[in-house]
Amino acid sequence: MTTGKINVSVENIFPLIKKFLYSDHEIFLRELVSNGTDATLKLKHLISIGEAKVEYGNPIIEIKVDKEAKKIHIIDQGLGMTADEVEKYINQVAFSGAEEFLDKYKDSAKDSGIIGHFGLGFYSAFMVAEKVEIITKSYKDEPAAHWTCDGSPEFTLEPADKTSRGTEIILHIAEDSLEFLEDAKISGLLNKYNKFMPVPIKFGTRTETLPKPEDAPEDYVNETVETDNIINNPNPAWTKQPSELSEEDYKIFYRELYPMQFEEPLFNIHLNVDYPFNLTGILYFPKLGSDMQIQKDKIQLYQNQVYVTDNVEGIVPEFLTMLKGVIDSPDIPLNVSRSGLQADGAVKKISNYITRKVADKLKALFNENRTDFEQKWNDIKIVLEYGMLSEDKFYEKAGAFVLYPTVDDTYFTLEELKEKIKENQTDKDGKVVVLYAGNKDAQHSYIQTAKEKGYEVLLLDSPIISHLIQKIEGDNRDLTFVRVDSDHIDNLIKKDENTISKLSDEEKETLKASLEAYIPKAYSVQLEAMDSGAVPFIITQPEFMRRMKEMSQSGGGGMFGMGNMPEMYNLVVNTNSDLATNILNTEDKSTQENLVKQALDLAKLSQNLLKGEELTAFVKRSFDLIK
Repeated sequence: MTTGKINVSVENIFPLIKKFLYSDHEIFLRELVSNGTDATLKLKHLISIGEAKVEYGNPIIEIKVDKEAKKIHIIDQGLGMTADEVEKYINQVAFSGAEEFLDKYKDSAKDSGIIGHFGLGFYSAFMVAEKVEIITKSYKDEPAAHWTCDGSPEFTLEPADKTSRGTEIILHIAEDSLEFLEDAKISGLLNKYNKFMPVPIKFGTRTETLPKPEDAPEDYVNETVETDNIINNPNPAWTKQPSELSEEDYKIFYRELYPMQFEEPLFNIHLNVDYPFNLTGILYFPKLGSDMQIQKDKIQLYQNQVYVTDNVEGIVPEFLTMLKGVIDSPDIPLNVSRSGLQADGAVKKISNYITRKVADKLKALFNENRTDFEQKWNDIKIVLEYGMLSEDKFYEKAGAFVLYPTVDDTYFTLEELKEKIKENQTDKDGKVVVLYAGNKDAQHSYIQTAKEKGYEVLLLDSPIISHLIQKIEGDNRDLTFVRVDSDHIDNLIKKDENTISKLSDEEKETLKASLEAYIPKAYSVQLEAMDSGAVPFIITQPEFMRRMKEMSQSGGGGMFGMGNMPEMYNLVVNTNSDLATNILNTEDKSTQENLVKQALDLAKLSQNLLKGEELTAFVKRSFDLIK
């Protein structure tokens, strides 16, 4: 029997591993199963190049829990180790067997799926175990070895009587980690971290009922049989070529990823690149609507089919973190515990690739079936609009497929819209004016007025639209967006050269003074000569101030320093209306005041601006008027 000290640079490596190296103790199982997978894939590769003269068979990795003895067994049928290899790979912390293997066979092993990198995965066992044993036999014709360590730098290494190829790791679970002896806990961890490992993983058995034979008698009782409970899918959809998969295959895989998600995704994007880096994956667009408070962190990051994290910030552009799916890349630089990302130029390249791939897929979907794309627009628009704001590369491509719907459910690209409205919706400065509503119900009267004039009105109702409009206008100097209830719309709707005011200039001055005497200071009175049948009182908002307020409320307050902007409105009064004439000619000041307040409250009511005490007073005044 050999005894000795593990070759480490610090005496207290084990407390460091337990407390600081790994952020979550539960990943010990991920690391040990990954090691078993490495050993199995290495053997498969050596057999394929003729270096190992053994039968590969149908190897699996098995996990056993012995609750009574407080032990967990992780057993593989991979290439195993000789005693010398145990000395080399186990007793020298941070010497990576996987890394040496890849270096030695770097040309032929490129795609063999070897996971290990840092050589520290095995020692994660000491986060939960007070003692660890390794019983291993190499595929080479050499004796088996038995290594034992109690969590100190001391170890023993002696011959073992194991006759089958592979490695068994036995964890003697510490008192503070007994939770890991529960079957449900282990099953949950395997499902979380090892659900798509490339080697079958067995955990327990399950009972299967055999089919009833065709010639079985009526009283036949179906036989049952115990089979291995394989808990993973070694060949998940993202490891296959898109040509091998149907739409139904993608949907089945989505349900496999998210078994509690009952709503099917709208469409998917299959990522598959091998230069200048390796990356595969499938991203799904779920139904998102206009809610910015969507739960993120639904994309799972894998490295050679080993789950790493669901925090893909940096790899996936932020606007796409609202999607779901899987990304797998051996080229993503991870920290030593394989639990997080390292800052690296390759990460940005991967992010740029994903942005480009998503944009190309969206353009293809738009071109292939525009009607279907339009039907899905409201469910995906928030992601695309956010992408236009946050990613310049995405913004450059977005013009080919981003849509602008009208209140009548007609959809235009920006260029199509400009071409459609440029003759009829150009202001005095020569800019094409895009009219839009943010709420069809609240702005119904304004929309109707605009439509009666023959204008197109868009429905832009996402919470970030004010920011996006600023960006679009900055890149299209010949274009301006004007909300349908804005004062800027004067240039198009309220100003009619053929309409003459019934009131003289002197009468208009008197009317304006009477109105200003009774309305709040937040309202600026404007007199306009409109058709006599038009609404007498219209409330509009100063476009600039409204935009700034919207942007401050949607996250721009710090940028513009306008987090507490006052409310400001315009009261536009039609001088050709009977109401204007009545207000002007009413000599009783109390009656005049009631007329103005009632008309103002009706205008405010149409804009959902009448609330609280004002609404109560309006209702009471209205009942008094109809007594």
